[in-house]
Amino acid sequence: MSAPNAPLVRRMVRADWAWIQDWFADPKLDAELGPLDEEWLAHVLSDAGGAELVVSDAAEPEQPIALIGCVWEAADHPHTVSDLAVDPARRGQGLGRRALAAALTWAGHPGGETWVSYVDLGNPEAHAFFTALGWENRGVSDEMIEFATTVPRTRAVPGAE
Repeated sequence: MSAPNAPLVRRMVRADWAWIQDWFADPKLDAELGPLDEEWLAHVLSDAGGAELVVSDAAEPEQPIALIGCVWEAADHPHTVSDLAVDPARRGQGLGRRALAAALTWAGHPGGETWVSYVDLGNPEAHAFFTALGWENRGVSDEMIEFATTVPRTRAVPGAE
């Protein structure tokens, strides 16, 4: 059972596409993670190797606070945070931290406790974000800074996916 006001996490669905497009009209978000198109939408809705997760506050479940992409562990890589977008209208409120913590402990993830994220060398805000969270800076890999952390697995909850 989640704590009161704990963020809610669910898989993205096609009906989310309208607000996602609105978010990515924000020049900063579009420059860092965009552009998104119908091909991206089709991919994330059908990808069996991960999940695009929508995080919202329990007090306002219809109002997303973050969109977080997860690629699941495979033989050649651990779980990966592929993208993290916070509602552009609510930046700077600590929502990214809360949303990421909730997404990483979502019961729908298969096995594996190690998570990585790759940060563009030209993105000092993301570098500061993962550093402040205590993620290990593993140095530069393919012109990206690799950050890693361990998230202990929780017991799967039926219907979490």
